[in-house]
Amino acid sequence: MPTTKEKTVKKPAAKSKAAANASSVTLHGLAPYVEKKNEEYMNEQQREHFKQILKAWRHELMEEVDRTVTHMKDEAANFPDPADRATQEEEFSLELRTRDRERKLIKKIDKTLLRVEEDDYGFCDQCGVDIGIRRLEARPTANLCVDCKTLDEIKERQITGG
Repeated sequence: MPTTKEKTVKKPAAKSKAAANASSVTLHGLAPYVEKKNEEYMNEQQREHFKQILKAWRHELMEEVDRTVTHMKDEAANFPDPADRATQEEEFSLELRTRDRERKLIKKIDKTLLRVEEDDYGFCDQCGVDIGIRRLEARPTANLCVDCKTLDEIKERQITGG
């Protein structure tokens, strides 16, 4: 029997280099999806995986909203110095702008969760092809494949001249 200093350490089974790298990166606390050979695209396990990612991401954003409200209540002070007041107002303004972007993202996550429920998730809105597991893990709310997104960006640059 090992003493407290001599603990038995189980060695994990050997993994491929790609699998080891993939498992070391987490998405909102969840490990990346490992595709199985000849697995059907957007099967029940994949949809469940992305549903968990989206819900975890939404939860993180909602916690941040709560922290902001608490912070703004706690930090709200009427500074006698106009420069201090202006600094606080600017900080609050930036924080509120960030929360507004996150509010829009929460709406997009909610729409994406509906698509998962309706079995419409993971397919391009423009051409209908598979968006791909890795792209969805990079951007779970993606609704365009890489090719269609690239074309959209090129068109936008041509219109805006940017």
